Amino acid sequence: MMVIYNDFGGTHSSATAAHIHVNKLPIDRIPDKEELLSLPTFDKVEKRQHGNLIYIGEDELGCKVYTVACEFKPKLVIKAVEDMYKITNGSLDGFYAFNTKHTVNLWMKIGGFLSRSLGLVSIGRPIVAHGTLKAYDDISQMVLNVKKQLPS
Repeated sequence: MMVIYNDFGGTHSSATAAHIHVNKLPIDRIPDKEELLSLPTFDKVEKRQHGNLIYIGEDELGCKVYTVACEFKPKLVIKAVEDMYKITNGSLDGFYAFNTKHTVNLWMKIGGFLSRSLGLVSIGRPIVAHGTLKAYDDISQMVLNVKKQLPS
């Protein structure tokens, strides 16, 4: 099985959700800022990586979990990945894609723009981390809902 979390830049809400999914971040509590910032993909995905699947890990059911930055074309990017999955597996059984856009708050948008788009990492990263911790309960709830959808 394959689970893909996607959003605009693939580095904040989707990265957080994917790391929660594979138990690299807690699902039952809000982590501290250092736990979040220590993730290899949190606020570190570069523009040149957009559209690439980034492997995050495997969950307890054996699902391979990825993130992908889709920018303004999530339907196009996910459709291409879906087609490739179907070609290699014969069907879409076991393919799951989830957009995390609805969990993004204003702090995350501002901080992400400053850090990733303008390159002002020292200013933007603390802001996006703050916003992500504020949105953490929503992101965790989304992951719980995703996991309920997966066959056990």
